[in-house]
Amino acid sequence: MVTARFLVGTKFEDAILRVHEKIRANLDRIPVGIPEPLIVGRGINDVAVTVLTLSPKPEAAGRWTDKDLFELADKLRSELMKVENIGLTYISGGAAQQIRVEPDPEKLSLFGITLQQLVGKVKDANRSFLAGQVRDGGIVRNVAAGQTLTGIPDIGLLLISSRDGRPIYVKDVASVIVGPSTVERRVWNDARDEKAKSGEWSRVPAVSVALAKRAGANAVVVSGEIAERLKELKARLIPDDIQVTVTRDYGETANEKANELLFHLGLATISIVVLIAIAIGWREALVTLVVIPTTILLTMFAANLMGYTINRVSLFALIFSIGILVDDAIVVVENIARHWGLRDGRPRLQATIEAVAEVGNPTVVATLTVVAALLPMLFVSGLMGPYMAPIPANASAAMLFSFFVAVVVAPWLMLRLAPKEGAAAHGAAHDEGRLGWVYRRIASPIVQSKRASWIFLLGVGIATLLSMILFVTKSVTVKLLPFDNKSEIAVVVDLPEGASLEATERVLFGVADVARGLPEATSLQSYAGTPAPFNFNGLVRHYYLRERPELGEVQVNLSARGERKRASHDIALDLRQRLKAVDAPQGTSIKVVEVPPGPPVLATLLAEIYGPDATTRRQVAGEVKKIFAEVPFIVDIDDSIGEKRPRLRLSIDQERLEFFGVEQRDVYDTIQALFGGISVGYSHRGEDRNPIEIAVHLPKRGLVWDEALASTPVPANTLPGSKTVVELGQVVKATMEEGSPVIFRRDGRFADMVQAELAGRFEAPLYGMMEVDKRIESHDWGSLPKPAISMHGQPTEEARPTLLWDGEWEITWVTFRDMGAAFGAAILGIYVLVVAQFRSFRLPLVILTPIPLTLIGILVGHWILRAPFTATSMIGFIALAGIIVRNSILLVDFIRHSQDSGRAKSLREVVLDAGAIRFKPILLTALAAMIGAATILLDPIFQGLAISLLFGLASSTLLTVLVIPAIYIVLRSPPSAAPEGQSTK
Repeated sequence: MVTARFLVGTKFEDAILRVHEKIRANLDRIPVGIPEPLIVGRGINDVAVTVLTLSPKPEAAGRWTDKDLFELADKLRSELMKVENIGLTYISGGAAQQIRVEPDPEKLSLFGITLQQLVGKVKDANRSFLAGQVRDGGIVRNVAAGQTLTGIPDIGLLLISSRDGRPIYVKDVASVIVGPSTVERRVWNDARDEKAKSGEWSRVPAVSVALAKRAGANAVVVSGEIAERLKELKARLIPDDIQVTVTRDYGETANEKANELLFHLGLATISIVVLIAIAIGWREALVTLVVIPTTILLTMFAANLMGYTINRVSLFALIFSIGILVDDAIVVVENIARHWGLRDGRPRLQATIEAVAEVGNPTVVATLTVVAALLPMLFVSGLMGPYMAPIPANASAAMLFSFFVAVVVAPWLMLRLAPKEGAAAHGAAHDEGRLGWVYRRIASPIVQSKRASWIFLLGVGIATLLSMILFVTKSVTVKLLPFDNKSEIAVVVDLPEGASLEATERVLFGVADVARGLPEATSLQSYAGTPAPFNFNGLVRHYYLRERPELGEVQVNLSARGERKRASHDIALDLRQRLKAVDAPQGTSIKVVEVPPGPPVLATLLAEIYGPDATTRRQVAGEVKKIFAEVPFIVDIDDSIGEKRPRLRLSIDQERLEFFGVEQRDVYDTIQALFGGISVGYSHRGEDRNPIEIAVHLPKRGLVWDEALASTPVPANTLPGSKTVVELGQVVKATMEEGSPVIFRRDGRFADMVQAELAGRFEAPLYGMMEVDKRIESHDWGSLPKPAISMHGQPTEEARPTLLWDGEWEITWVTFRDMGAAFGAAILGIYVLVVAQFRSFRLPLVILTPIPLTLIGILVGHWILRAPFTATSMIGFIALAGIIVRNSILLVDFIRHSQDSGRAKSLREVVLDAGAIRFKPILLTALAAMIGAATILLDPIFQGLAISLLFGLASSTLLTVLVIPAIYIVLRSPPSAAPEGQSTK
């Protein structure tokens, strides 16, 4: 099997077409005897949005076979396919009906009938075709010749030959069975028996119908239409003793999350409006109530134009934006209210215009700085790029729209809602208010002198460095994305190669019995020898290819998030500990697989071993696997080598072959028909029913190499006219041997893989890698060369073993690398904007100084809440760069205007006045953004973003209004000998 992966963003149809063209252009290089490759494309749209599990009720389990369940599921699938925008559909489990001719090798030998004769007779008798035309009284009729066999009598009474004047029929040398096919797969459903005592479980056979949606279709709509269609079909298609369990409904999940986020969006809006009403006034609150929905609607319109749909990430982008999109409105509205409160005789319209003009330029630059901080994140590459793209795109659009709404709609609304000119103006009658007074009390000692400012700045710098030590001490861990709180967990079971389906079932039942003990478990589906309907994780891990008897999976369905106390990750950790008690054969691998929140990988911790030869690679991989097992927080360890599958070798004895006059082709044809079976056609039933396959195949109990099987006759007809037969065992030799090892190549280089998950103290691959790297250095490698460690990119030289870290680390590395570059681009863009605004190359450095201060709150917040620093945390950090610079710009701009006014004030008075007057809008904008972040604090995926905004804004806002004045005092205050009233610029 060859897997071709394409870059994110490649069109699915283009990828398939390119693979086809490449294969067709190289067909001449395919070895003789190898059929043309089958090319199958799999993408995100093939993941089923709805899975229905059909199972009989416990009291009716004995009346339903795998064949009956499969036929019912096939009819149900045919009906559900009529729903608009249904894509790929398939059935997991069950067995189609089959007419099976089961040869008896001993009777074949007794009558001298070969398998070729039996297969040929059934195949020839099961023919139906159009032979041509015939004329009949001026009418042209089509001539249909033959008919298909319909059942046991038709096939059993077929005459094969005669012996000693006695006819030999098919029924004399074979059994004709009409029933389920012998496919090696089975599905079971475990659920609580509603009629039994409370808490009791029942296990019945089942079959699952998986339904995916077409590209671009709305999963919520499609799953809703499936549910409506299912209600109709229950009345006329599904019997009363069959229960249909919805074991996956991503549409309902998406709708639930969307409604929850919309609730959070409304809650954030109301909270911000209440904040403005308390802090400024009810008129300003009404203005904010109009500004927020207007901006959100404009943002959604822009998102639609950009091709972004309403999904979880885009809704998070709106919630994330709601706290910052009101910044412009708060600044404008608060300044208008402040100018009105001065009551200096100006007409209200003139005061409004001057108030907007006063904050106009810095607001434009401040808005653009936030956009400059967010937009570079659009260029994050890899699997995380499309996942994160709606956040910078929608948030940037929201900021631009919010500025135009703030400077156009907000002033107009303020004038419309304002009292009459003669009425008393609301708001403070002075510039500062209580917040200004509080600010002066705190800031005055800091800006008292250069020495005091230096001490304060030094203390802030030390606090910033101390907060970063949390990374070094691993008190705050780094992870790509946290674990989500899903309602499903998978347990993947791999028995040793060669294990039977029955052995796999026994282990799966043991796993299911353990999972029943979970109080949150609602139902379980056990898939033996057949893949469960795959999700996004299974798509990347190729779980849809798990079709061998020794492979199985248990799907554990949990109660809804609101109905349980534990998160799915905590349940998975508990389940992993419980599964240690499962009795399984030596070499069995049992892994608990969670549905990842973001881009899934082959394994969280994945080590690819490269080397000069297969022996060295496998020996190094074995040692690495031992090192993995020594680390307490590395679990579910496995490798790509596995065990060699046992094999029965049937080789021709050339001397005996020539002695008996047997052709090699006849021997091999007999072996293939005997063990692999042969499909000879179909029995057409009409009446809109599916045709039944007719196959010549041994029963499962007959697939044992013994004397009976060895007695299967083989034609000995090399001599002209000879019709004798010999037994298969007379011309072949049977030996037991080990099968071929698994050979894996990545991009043309041979490699072996060691894979694992992480659970316990550390759950991010970085820390597992660091621990393994440390143990590799101290490990006793004996005669083996110690492998080199590579963090990124395949080795160019394979003479020495190399361990390449892949898995989640590769995506983590690419994501944080690109986000770091985006942060650098954001800083550069902000610097250019501030230079253009203030026409100075030094002043922007002062404005950018508070950016590192966000780390104090961010890291302390992650440490307090014991949350990992994730990609969403990094998004919050980058966004904060724009938000904090925005506050710095407003503060610096006010200081410069105060200095340019010509009033004889000392620099200390100027910075205190600026801080006292601008502290209120700065604090309000910070509180608004924190309110928006607080609504998503409990979300497992975007918790990092919420923590960054909440704690980062709290620390940086409070420090910015103190750090900027302190820097001014340090850099621009006059020498101590200068008069206090002298001001420098």
